[in-house]
Amino acid sequence: MILLLVQMAVVLLVTLACGWLARKLGQSRVIGEIVGGILLGPSVFGRVAPHSAGVLFPAASFGSFEILSTVGLILFLFLIGMELDYEQLYKQRRTAVLASGMSILLPFAMGAVLAHSLRIRFAPHGIGNLPFVLFLGIAMSITAFPVLARILEERGLQGTVLGTTAILCAAVDDVVAWLLLGLALALLGAEGGSSSLPVRLLGLAGYLVIMLGVVRPIAARLARRWQNETLSFEVLGVVVALALVSAAATDAIGIHPLFGAFLAGVCFPRVPEWQVAMRGRLDMIVSVLLLPLFFALTGMRTRLNLLSGRTMWFWTGIVLVAAIFGKMGGAALAARWTGQSWRDAVALGALMNTRGLVELIVLNIAYHAGVFSPTLFTMMVVMALITTMSTTPILNLLGIEDRSAAGTVALERSAA
Repeated sequence: MILLLVQMAVVLLVTLACGWLARKLGQSRVIGEIVGGILLGPSVFGRVAPHSAGVLFPAASFGSFEILSTVGLILFLFLIGMELDYEQLYKQRRTAVLASGMSILLPFAMGAVLAHSLRIRFAPHGIGNLPFVLFLGIAMSITAFPVLARILEERGLQGTVLGTTAILCAAVDDVVAWLLLGLALALLGAEGGSSSLPVRLLGLAGYLVIMLGVVRPIAARLARRWQNETLSFEVLGVVVALALVSAAATDAIGIHPLFGAFLAGVCFPRVPEWQVAMRGRLDMIVSVLLLPLFFALTGMRTRLNLLSGRTMWFWTGIVLVAAIFGKMGGAALAARWTGQSWRDAVALGALMNTRGLVELIVLNIAYHAGVFSPTLFTMMVVMALITTMSTTPILNLLGIEDRSAAGTVALERSAA
């Protein structure tokens, strides 16, 4: 227990410092937290002080990190699903479906084209072609909804047409990506279930029917009756318990528990006061304490030394170019077809190219399921970092105004 508490303290302090530094450099705090996790892993800490790294983060302690980070991710995915505005999504369905559809299809197709070459070189032995294509396509096409929302909030763009369109497209991306991920895990049978594929798919279909056709309408009916009531401590506990049960249900089916947590958030009643209270009470422990453990665990799995040699960096570059071209190109073309200017279309593509935390979640699921080797995992982490870090510089290059208070002050100082 002493070792675990010291580990948590070190992880918390390092990720906080790196997040603060990232904000000073004009990047999202999440970028710094991810980099902080990599600094604690074998790529930096393990290479500079291997003995100290082995003492502080022995391999035997990863089990505790895995459990705590999974609980944090379950709560985090519940919050993400809870903030999905499906009413607004329905109103703007044409723009959201076209732009998000292109931003999924094109990078997914790029991933499918690269899948054979990457699988024969970097995939673990025995992985089937279809599950590998699905996992790679999802990793190439996903958008980090929470990171995108934070970037828009930091720049004061959440109320603009560009910001609203980006949020809607990212929401559709999240829904489609998690459905595809559930399908991929069902095909793979990655969670140790002995049931056959038809049984897993039937269980997934039944679960979706129950959650969307029964639980969500009942929750909405109860919300209409009690919407003037405050979210009490007891109700909060019941909601969290139901989210955990939903995650356990998908895990029992043979799908990852994070899928169940996300869908539980989708079914949460859309009462603004309840959503604000839920976010305020859960976000602190999730974002400050539990998610940094996930970043640290990801950093410990990221081994940049595996990318030694021109061949490894060549394939990393291929993956990076395909990811950027597919995601930015698909979203920008779709936005242009809907009548937006090239400037706004490219800006939307840059925002959709943000991967960050959600990408790391998908990569860790693929790694844990044995679909991605450590080398391919590291390649994809590098891709996720670079694409996410490029968002803010591209917006600045396009002249997208920073409407936040900090941005206004910075512009005034620059003018002075």
